[in-house]
Amino acid sequence: MYNLPNILTISRIIVIPVIFLAIYIHTAWWSILAAVLFIVAAVTDYLDGYLARSRNETSAFGRLLDPIADKLLVVSALLIIVANHLVSEISYIPVCIIMCREILVSGLREFLAEVKVGMPVTRLAKWKTAAQMTALAMILLSAVSYAYPNNMFVSLMAVLGEILLWIAGVLTFITGYDYFKRGLDYVKNLEGKKTSAPAVIEAPKAVAESKKTAPKAKKTAAKKKVAHKAGRAKKAAKPE
Repeated sequence: MYNLPNILTISRIIVIPVIFLAIYIHTAWWSILAAVLFIVAAVTDYLDGYLARSRNETSAFGRLLDPIADKLLVVSALLIIVANHLVSEISYIPVCIIMCREILVSGLREFLAEVKVGMPVTRLAKWKTAAQMTALAMILLSAVSYAYPNNMFVSLMAVLGEILLWIAGVLTFITGYDYFKRGLDYVKNLEGKKTSAPAVIEAPKAVAESKKTAPKAKKTAAKKKVAHKAGRAKKAAKPE
């Protein structure tokens, strides 16, 4: 359980309170430290999966904790930038979209895992993650504006970070809808099978009943035929 990939995953969770503390100190060096810690944590998101596959150290613990660590890191960073007014109020929209999407996908994965249906990560979702992590890192780095309020580089960093946040929000909405549609299609397919099941079950019963009644019908027809012949014979034998 305590292999290198899992340690990297755990480190993403441990670093969250340090990022919180570094931002709230409101100094240039601590703000830079918060951004650097977030960037390192985001890089470990790629490294832990790569190392687990290359070293053949995949585990149930890693599969369980990896998506949880990612969501905790992202949601914490979103809360930090909103609480510290590092983005404009209009940019609360992509923040809300990203947070809602994380909850939606978590619920879908939990439901689909129960019925043993996988939900693979799409290429667009990977682009979304890259834009999201880059945007958050740039916005956290722009927190040095507390110490350098008129620095052009810091202002440019904040603007670019906010633009990337909107791009991540759009990609998040698209991928979230895609995942939701997959889950909904599965549920519709499942419900369709349930409603058609009685007809499938009743058909063999009807066939069985017909097989049971067929011999009886044949016997009855044969008896009627014999009786009809006997009646005709009696009538023919009767003197005029």
